Amino acid sequence: MLKKQPADTAIRVLVVDDSSFMRNAIARHIERDPRFRVIATASNGREAVARAAELKPDAITMDVEMPEMNGIEALRAIHAKSNVPIIMVSAQTEAGAKTTIQALQFGAMDFIPKSSGFEQLHEKLQAVVCATRARLAPTSAPAPRPAPRRVAPMRLASTRPKIVVIGSSTGGPRALSQVLARLPARFPAPIAIAQHMPPQFTAAMAKWLSDVCAIKIVEAADDLLMTPGVAYIGPGGMQFRVANGRAKVAPAQNESLYKPSVDVLADSARASYGGNVLAIMLTGMGNDGARGFAKLKDAGAYVMAQDQASSSVWGMPRAVAESGCADEILPLGDIGQRINALLGLAP
Repeated sequence: MLKKQPADTAIRVLVVDDSSFMRNAIARHIERDPRFRVIATASNGREAVARAAELKPDAITMDVEMPEMNGIEALRAIHAKSNVPIIMVSAQTEAGAKTTIQALQFGAMDFIPKSSGFEQLHEKLQAVVCATRARLAPTSAPAPRPAPRRVAPMRLASTRPKIVVIGSSTGGPRALSQVLARLPARFPAPIAIAQHMPPQFTAAMAKWLSDVCAIKIVEAADDLLMTPGVAYIGPGGMQFRVANGRAKVAPAQNESLYKPSVDVLADSARASYGGNVLAIMLTGMGNDGARGFAKLKDAGAYVMAQDQASSSVWGMPRAVAESGCADEILPLGDIGQRINALLGLAP
C-alpha cells in the first residue's frame, strides 16, 4: 500500500478540461496515488491561465479542445510566464493527434489519450515534475557524467553506417525536429525511429516533421523498402523492426512494455547490420533502449546520447550513458551537426 504523502510534499496538479465528467475522472485518478494532490480544476483555457498564475501548480493536465481559449493557446500563455510542465489530454482521433503534436511543438512535455484510461499519467507527471525541478534548481550540483567510451573519429566517417537508429520518448517530437532538421536531403542512409507513442499520433508527427525538415519523414509500413535520405517512424502501438533493408511492422507480442520499443528496433538493426549502425538516444523516461544499444555497441556500432541539461526527461539517455556504451554524450543542439560530421557531410 502506498504511503500517504504530507500535503506540503505532494505534487500539486491543476486539472483543465471543459467536460465536468472528464475533470472529475482525471482528478480522481490522480489522487489515487498519494504522491499527488489536485489543487484545483478549470473548465477552459482562460480559466486555466488565471488558476496557473494564482496557484502556481507543480504540473498541469490540459485538455486540447476547449471553448473560449483552447489548450494550445492556454499552454502558450502559461509558458510565457512560468516553466510549469504541462501534459496534454487528447482525443485519439486524426484531428486530436494533429493538435496534440502542435502542443508538443509549443512546449507541452507529454500527452495521454483520453481513451487510454489515463494509463501512465502518474508516471508521466512524476517524470516531468522531477525533470523540471532538476533543470531549474540553481544550487543543485550537476549530476556526474559517466565517461563515454571513445572511438577514433575516422572510424565511422570511413565506413558509413548502413542505418541510423534513433530512440526517444517524453520530449521526443521537439528533440527529433531539432536533430532531423540539421540533416541534408541527400542523407546517405535510412533512419529508423522508435518514439514512444500510441496509435494515430505517429502519423501526425511524421507529417509535421517532414514539413519542417529537408529529409523525407514517413510513418513506417510493413515490408516498406527503406531508402537513404528518408526517416521512418515506427507506428504507435506496434513493434517496428528493420530486416534486409525493409521496415517490418507487426502487433506487439509482449516483447516490451513499449510499442514501439527502442530495444526491439535496436536488436533488429544489430541482426541485420551488425555494427554498421549509428545509434542515437534522445530524451525520454525509463530505460528502453539501453540494453539494445549496449548490444549494438558490442557489435561495433557508434552510440550517442543526449545530455541531461538539454533533455526534457533524462531517463533513456541516462540509462545509455550509465551503461558505458555511449561514445559521446552531447547537448541536443549539437547532435545533428555531429551526425553530419561523423558521416563526412557538408555542414
